Amino acid sequence: MTANEIRDSFKNYFESKGHAIVPSAPMVIKDDPTLMFTNAGMNQWKDIILGTRDPEPRRRADSQKCLRVSGKHNDLEEVGHDTYHHTMFEMLGNWSFGDYFKEGAIDMAWEYLVDVLKLDPKDLYVTVFEGSEEENLVRDDEAAGYWAKHVPADHIINGNKHDNFWEMGDTGPCGPCSEIHLDSRTPEEKAKVPGRELVNKDDPQVIEIWNIVFMQFNRKADGSLEPLSMNVIDTGMGFERLVRALQGKHSNYDTDIFQPIIKEISRLSGKEYGKTEDVDVAMRVIADHLRAVSFSIADGQLPSNAKAGYVIRRILRRAVRYAYTFLNQKEAFMYKLLPVFIGEMGGAYPELVAQRELIGRVMKEE
Repeated sequence: MTANEIRDSFKNYFESKGHAIVPSAPMVIKDDPTLMFTNAGMNQWKDIILGTRDPEPRRRADSQKCLRVSGKHNDLEEVGHDTYHHTMFEMLGNWSFGDYFKEGAIDMAWEYLVDVLKLDPKDLYVTVFEGSEEENLVRDDEAAGYWAKHVPADHIINGNKHDNFWEMGDTGPCGPCSEIHLDSRTPEEKAKVPGRELVNKDDPQVIEIWNIVFMQFNRKADGSLEPLSMNVIDTGMGFERLVRALQGKHSNYDTDIFQPIIKEISRLSGKEYGKTEDVDVAMRVIADHLRAVSFSIADGQLPSNAKAGYVIRRILRRAVRYAYTFLNQKEAFMYKLLPVFIGEMGGAYPELVAQRELIGRVMKEE
């Protein structure tokens, strides 16, 4: 399956389960003082979760553009140096606002991964919140019980508050979560070390692909937790990681999300990908950052010297620095990659097509 086919299959599956398919919210947030960028799929639903906006339709799904380069979620310096961190990424998500809760979310996630996408159940591990004495929260035995319908006991792993209690920020909606991890190592590697021992241990081939958040609480300014008026399901699956798994690759950058851009970088620079580490890192940085900057400009955020604009300028200049240093690009370069990038992504995100000229002009001038 191509990346575009995988994205469509997710939407089609959840539409068949009664979810309204909604467009991605802008990556740049203008009406929430606590966030500069959308860093998770649920940001646009915060008012619904807090009970100040109508929850209908109660089931929704989408592919959300996210940016994680500032604040709590900051992966910028890893980007390009490893195989799976990104600045801009897509988050496939499904939501339930006061409709189904833990059992429904777990059953649908399992059915989609195993029955629709045909992932091998033996390669899947799940985590559940182990509880927290300081917060007076007990282990999520309910979620563990529902997972036990699908996976053996040794594939259900307790996770701590850092990994298995999801919070958007210092305040706001939060709750325990269950992560689904995929072991994509070779059979020989799996025989030596069980996958469960590598979950959340930064192994690049045993990675989290989907997080199912059981949103039950609101974190108040004083740090205390109060129950939400309704239980909410908020899931987020890393699209780039899922595509990598289904396409049998060991790096997100080897999938058809990034390869067309990398091939164009190679053609324009005369450098070959896969030969030297410095060149490879540079090409990965440029391919990743091109996406982040393009979507930001399309969503109305231009590079500048302050706040969100400064973050975009910093990302763009990081890419330019790598192009200059390792690919010998002494003139404006990144805007030349837009035809290939928009050709791949414009179908799913028409705003890229609509803003093509602006994106190119801003990149070139910057």
